[in-house]
Amino acid sequence: MAVFNLTPSGPSTFILTGIPGLEPAHIWISIPFSMFYIMGLLGNVTVLFVVGKEQTLHKPMYLLLSMLALTDIVTSTSVIPKALCIFWFNLKGITVGGCLTQMFFLHAVSVMHSAILVTMAFDRYIAICNPLRYATILTNVKIAKLGLVGLVRAFLIILPLPLLLSRQPFCANRVIPHTYCEHMAVVKMSCGDITVNRTYGLVMAFVVIGLDLTLIALSYGLIIRAVLRISSKKAHQKALNTCTTHICVMFTFYTPFLFSSLTHRFSQGFTPHIHMILANLFFLIPPMLNPIIYGVKTKQLRDKVFKYTCRM
Repeated sequence: MAVFNLTPSGPSTFILTGIPGLEPAHIWISIPFSMFYIMGLLGNVTVLFVVGKEQTLHKPMYLLLSMLALTDIVTSTSVIPKALCIFWFNLKGITVGGCLTQMFFLHAVSVMHSAILVTMAFDRYIAICNPLRYATILTNVKIAKLGLVGLVRAFLIILPLPLLLSRQPFCANRVIPHTYCEHMAVVKMSCGDITVNRTYGLVMAFVVIGLDLTLIALSYGLIIRAVLRISSKKAHQKALNTCTTHICVMFTFYTPFLFSSLTHRFSQGFTPHIHMILANLFFLIPPMLNPIIYGVKTKQLRDKVFKYTCRM
């Protein structure tokens, strides 16, 4: 198959190589990548459509699911289309501004995603530990406000990353061995002092994820304590089923996120192409699995999806 080289070059351009060492296999790699991306888009768009159309789903839990679906769409769309352009058309060039913009969006949305998972843990805590006051404590308006707080937090935390990099002098060799503009990969292109950039990126990752995981662990610790006090076996099982869905989604997000963050900083001795494939799967697997997990485990959402599917 002929590959067209449409890569621009110039002083304001970075070159994304794709997956180093596997350039001849880019076309084959693009097949599962594009399939996972399309499946994730269809699943998350379906969640947004069904929750938006059904008045009975206009509840805090389903609004949080909609926020999660939206962040999944933005996360995968900020990375995968450019990767497919590299695989299919050899279109490897990206402007410095475009690179910093992509970096900002993918990291900001990841921080926003983490904030939504914290809010979902709080939602489950209130639903199980204080069910009689659930409707008054968590209203749709309060969920919207919490979502806005998460968005502002993500913006303020991630904004310094591109701002600090925009002031750095970049070397003549602007080849990034990746499919997207990951923060540390771009930092390594600088010829200046990158101590502040590296330190801020590392501290930011550990503080944000550390804080969010602590809050989630605290919520689930209180939930487990409340569940163990429930005498009814049926209620006990229902509470555990409710939490299982959220725990599965957390694992699909935090496990690859932490792996990707650490390997980008401490990747010595790690096979580059394996590292790059796994880093890309972080933007593909969670967005594809989340709608499936919630579709299977949440009966009300599953029934509504079937209702609209049968009409087609």
